[in-house]
Amino acid sequence: MCVGLPMRILSVDGIAARASDGADEALIDLSLTPQARPGDWVLTFLGSARAVIDADEAQKIAAALAGLRAVMAGGELGDAFADLDARTPSLPPHLQAALDAGQSQG
Repeated sequence: MCVGLPMRILSVDGIAARASDGADEALIDLSLTPQARPGDWVLTFLGSARAVIDADEAQKIAAALAGLRAVMAGGELGDAFADLDARTPSLPPHLQAALDAGQSQG
């Protein structure tokens, strides 16, 4: 399984960038996100930026990853998924339409 890590771009040199997650720095590939500039947040997978994201999304992902690390170390989730606590679960649109039409099975 590949986990996306949010990183903030510090500098860009062609299709390479120096980026930081707040604790560590890494050289990442920007081939899939050529629009990324210093100061932007990107979601990285295996050393490659796959998407430019906003600071709020980066913080939510970082908090979720920190919560998972805490649980794996025997700790508590804390507020790692606070953005989901007050949200009501919803079905994808095609399943909601099927449910609304009275279908309960595929």
